[in-house]
Amino acid sequence: MSVVRRDVAPLLQRVRAFLLGREHTQALRFEDGVADRTQPPPKIPDGPSQLYSANYYCLRDGRREVNPPIDLVEQQKQLAAEGTAPPKATKLPTPGQVYAWD
Repeated sequence: MSVVRRDVAPLLQRVRAFLLGREHTQALRFEDGVADRTQPPPKIPDGPSQLYSANYYCLRDGRREVNPPIDLVEQQKQLAAEGTAPPKATKLPTPGQVYAWD
């Protein structure tokens, strides 16, 4: 049995399609337009954490990679005191031709 979708009158549908320049898609969901709930499970490839024998948690833990912040001013003062100059700031490369919008 076909379910009649709620919409405006056919004359107003044609006016709306003319004014939009395309067919209108409704935001309401009806049962015949929704995917079935009985879909097969996804086929996902195994990752590095699948086997317990190769699951090294300490290598994957992001908390172990955190270090205290670096004070750049103190580091530059130390380099100046040692006599080595800090590296010069170079101009960053641009990804290609730049388009002038003006």
